[in-house]
Amino acid sequence: MVDNITFRRHRRLRTSEAMRALVRETSLSADDFIYPLFIVEGENVKNEVTSMPGVFQISLDYLETEIEELHQVGIRAVMLFGVPNEKDEVGTGAYIDEGIVQQATKKIKAIHPEMLVIADTCLCEYTSHGHCGVIHDENIDNDESLKLLAETAVSQAKAGADIIAPSNMMDGFVIAIRQALDAAGFTTIPIMSYAVKYASSFYGPFRDAADSTPQFGDRKTYQMDPANRREALKEAATDVEEGADMLIVKPALAYLDIVREVKNATNIPIVAYNVSGEYAMVKAAAGNGWIDEKSLVMEMFTSMKRAGADLILTYYAKDVATWLKNN
Repeated sequence: MVDNITFRRHRRLRTSEAMRALVRETSLSADDFIYPLFIVEGENVKNEVTSMPGVFQISLDYLETEIEELHQVGIRAVMLFGVPNEKDEVGTGAYIDEGIVQQATKKIKAIHPEMLVIADTCLCEYTSHGHCGVIHDENIDNDESLKLLAETAVSQAKAGADIIAPSNMMDGFVIAIRQALDAAGFTTIPIMSYAVKYASSFYGPFRDAADSTPQFGDRKTYQMDPANRREALKEAATDVEEGADMLIVKPALAYLDIVREVKNATNIPIVAYNVSGEYAMVKAAAGNGWIDEKSLVMEMFTSMKRAGADLILTYYAKDVATWLKNN
């Protein structure tokens, strides 16, 4: 009993699961999620990525099974990353008509035309040096790279990609790609820009999956310094001005403050990319029995939505959609 003090009984709205659900501010649905796929050349290939349990490199002949599984649990969008057999200095495999992503896009649209195909638009998986653009004297040539990235985007759109997602972090990449798409007649294809992409240590497992580790140096001259907040707002504003339709913040979990800042500063959809290192850490802890995986993952994604993300790009998408469906 408390005398002479007026206090609020907030716990009244927490007395049961039904009550908590009634007043819940943030919710998740399968429509919130985008599932990344790593497509390799060859046949009958399904290689589990050692550092990412449950994530596979798959060949085109496995796509139908994969897309059907995603469709069944309610996932409506996939992000395609290509892993070609052959690479060269200028990433030719990214923009040829029969590139691995182009082939995968055509096949997915034939299997399920309503499945949204988002094409990652970068050169790092296709270059022999592993960097995201053209190299001269071990330096990225920004403007020369833009020409190839624009060519890649048009090639992906011709193959049937619904959304172009440039991840290269070259200056001017959104306007270069927007102009190229418009000139080629793809005026209705949106750009999901990796507007805020930090030079993060959370990307390690992805480089195993995509075979895209730089052969020299690092990407700190074009990806963002993790210490910077205001720079993220500048990058986001620039991409909006240049014609981006959606913005990605990458990574997500350690950058939820940035997700919120970008959300507050813009009026277009924000995508949080729950990257490979974040996924791998949770999987490792779950594998050792240290956490309740499902509960933690759902809490993690709720935090991303609460921070302002409209969509979440994650390797957990299929699992979360399944949990939501069976809940």
